[in-house]
Amino acid sequence: MIAQHYNSIHVENDLLQQIQIKENQLRIAQESNMIHVVEALQSQLLKLQCQLSEPQDVEVQALMSLLDE
Repeated sequence: MIAQHYNSIHVENDLLQQIQIKENQLRIAQESNMIHVVEALQSQLLKLQCQLSEPQDVEVQALMSLLDE
């Protein structure tokens, strides 16, 4: 259980770091008026943000299923 929690934290920290990098890249692309790059980065950023919320939902569902048993 502790290892799973550690892995979850590690994955979350990795996603947060990736999001921060994409936000910096997005800011630079916007300042440079690189429209197509901005669109691609916004899409990638949205996917990363969705991934960030998914693991928490899966963990909650797993805990709820244990309570149902």
